[in-house]
Amino acid sequence: MIETTAELEAACKELAKSEFITIDTEFLRETTFWPVLCLVQMASMTTEVLVDPLAPGIDLQPLFDLMANPDVLKVFHASRQDIEIIYNRGNLIPHPVFDTQIAAMVCGFGDSVSYDQLVSRIKGEQIDKSSRFTDWSRRPLSEKQLDYALADVTHLRDVYISLRDQLEREGRASWLAEEMAILESPDTYDIHPDDAWQRLKMRLRKPQELAVVKYVAAWREREARSRNVPRSRVLKDDAIYEIAQQQPRDMEALSRLRTIPKGWERSSSGTAVLEAINEALALPKADMPHVPRHNQAPEGTAAAAELLKVLLKLIAEKHGVAPKVIANSEDIDRIAAEGEKADVAALHGWRRDLFGETALRLIQGQVALRFVGKKVETVNL
Repeated sequence: MIETTAELEAACKELAKSEFITIDTEFLRETTFWPVLCLVQMASMTTEVLVDPLAPGIDLQPLFDLMANPDVLKVFHASRQDIEIIYNRGNLIPHPVFDTQIAAMVCGFGDSVSYDQLVSRIKGEQIDKSSRFTDWSRRPLSEKQLDYALADVTHLRDVYISLRDQLEREGRASWLAEEMAILESPDTYDIHPDDAWQRLKMRLRKPQELAVVKYVAAWREREARSRNVPRSRVLKDDAIYEIAQQQPRDMEALSRLRTIPKGWERSSSGTAVLEAINEALALPKADMPHVPRHNQAPEGTAAAAELLKVLLKLIAEKHGVAPKVIANSEDIDRIAAEGEKADVAALHGWRRDLFGETALRLIQGQVALRFVGKKVETVNL
């Protein structure tokens, strides 16, 4: 375990000599807003290290410098949370990056394939998962725990090389560019409190309801960050939804809500929520947020969408790509309803070449689906 800045600096200097490194992190975030970084695992083809971010006095700047080194590819599996931690702690986005989970989807390993599944299918080895639910903040960590943590980056080297070679053989390396650009964008991780309402899955019908949701969700986001506690510890999602519907203007009305704990309305948080509600409802009508209206889909669109899903699965199986990488359900519905006018990823770039063009021809009656034996195939009309 690397426990000093000098050791970390020497290790990062050695790792920086490599074309690529694999990296993973272990963290806790059950009781905090910001994840607590507990362990960092890194490996090159010649070096393997475990870093203890909780060691007294250790400065992680050499690690962040390595993450920013443009000459070293950083290989993660399901990288979003790892990158979020590095962004929050080091105020930078690792660059360049390669996510093996996304690459595996492009290479035909299915949707959101797990790390241990990839290791099993590519290397033919099984990972001991008995240490998966370790409390990584406790010290000392056992040899078994450390071996488990290190395996997250040592096997990843072979997984990366296998996927990289397959992508190059099949000419699909460029297909990952869009997804990697999203992972390397600060906007992916730096959610402004005023945009926090977008995390909520709520069906809102009135501008006043949406205004209340926006103001209360923004207050909750700031409060959770300042107190470093999970959002649900401040106010649950169900409570925000009920507040938006009932729109209590005073303490008594707030106390009558089913989702509000008894006495909470008299707390400083209750006062702050009432201020947010009244501020939202005081907006002039012209400044009220617009509730998105989903236009009624033309008759027959649902059936067309089902045909497009069959086509998507057919093409995905033929080319060995996970359907989720090519198009999602919203893409399918919009293509069925809007055709060429649908501004979706499936109608741009390599996705259009692979699927989008045929999908448009299907809904235009230029391509049909038919059974041949027990298989489905396309036929030009």
